[in-house]
Order: sequence, then C-alpha cells, then structure tokens
Amino acid sequence: MNEDFLGEIEEFYEKPIVGKKLPNFELEVFHKESTKKIKFSDYVGKWIVLVFYPADFTFICPTELAAIGELYPEFQKVGAEVFGVSTDTVFSHKAWHDTSEMIKKINFPMLADLTGKLCKALRTYLSQEGLSLRATVIADPEGIIKAMDIHDNSIGRSSDEILRKLQAAIFVRQHKTQVCPVNWHPGSKTLKPGLKLVGKL
Repeated sequence: MNEDFLGEIEEFYEKPIVGKKLPNFELEVFHKESTKKIKFSDYVGKWIVLVFYPADFTFICPTELAAIGELYPEFQKVGAEVFGVSTDTVFSHKAWHDTSEMIKKINFPMLADLTGKLCKALRTYLSQEGLSLRATVIADPEGIIKAMDIHDNSIGRSSDEILRKLQAAIFVRQHKTQVCPVNWHPGSKTLKPGLKLVGKL
C-alpha cells in the first residue's frame, strides 16, 4: 500500500462519520429478482439512504423495511436511492423476499455486506455477532455523509423521520444561507443564522 492510500485510510477512521465520503466498496445487491454488483460511485448525482438492520428473517426488521418500502416512491421523487443493508447473502435476501409478505412489497435494493466491511467502516458492526446495529446513513449526491442515526437493535425506526431528515438535508443543500430548526418539514419556517438572531431565540 502506498503512503497516500494509508493516509486516506487513517484519516477516514479518525474523522467523525458525518462529513466523510462513503467508502466506494464493490458490493452485491438483490433487486427485482436479480443480483448485481454495485459501487456507490455508480450513484453520483443521487442521494443515498443506507438502512442497516441486523438480519433477514427477524422481527422488527420486516416492519421497518416494509414501512420504508411504502415511502420509497417519495424517496425517489426527491432523487434518492434507498438500500437495505445487512450481513446476509443475496441468496438470503431473495429467500426472505420470496417468503415474507412484508418484504415482498419492497422495491428498493437489498445490499449484502457479507464480510461486514461496510458495517465496519461506518462503525455499525457487532463483531461478536457478525451483525449490524440498526442504523441509518444519508449521503449527498457527492457521497458525503450528512446524517447518521444508530441505536440498539431492539428499537425500531420511524420511516417518516428518515424521509424528513433527507428532505431537510436536501433543503439546506439548496438553500445554503438557511438551516432547518426542530421538527422542520417541507414548507415550514427556516432560520437564517447571523448576528440578528443572537439572543432572540
């Protein structure tokens, strides 16, 4: 390995996750009854939402993925691609898709991180179990991570909140002088940081 590459790796692991670029690993996905290999660089120009979950054929996971699947057209409308991510194989993803009534309904790609390299890079990996924590990562069209949520596997997520955070990230990217306050939704009031606001909130 050359020194520049080692320097990039060292910097990647020293920095907080938010603000990093997604690692451009080659990974396999199951999508629309077929499998293919992808890299995140294939999606430059699109927002990326990674939905990490511990395992196929579990309990909270199908409820979450089905709820996100219902909102998938809304994610697509704002130029985002959603990936379900676990350390299962694409064959397990297919079997789950074929047998679960909830998972049959989802249309977004299911990514197989079999060796856990993506989970490890984004610090969601449980090494003793070989599984991921329940986490959500939102990256902008250049692959820069703008939001990350990670918590215990016993706590399910809100699909509406994932979409809301994506919408907020898109808004502030398009309106660089404004920020989104608490509970912001599209159409709500924003804030314009500056001296005039100091002590007024």
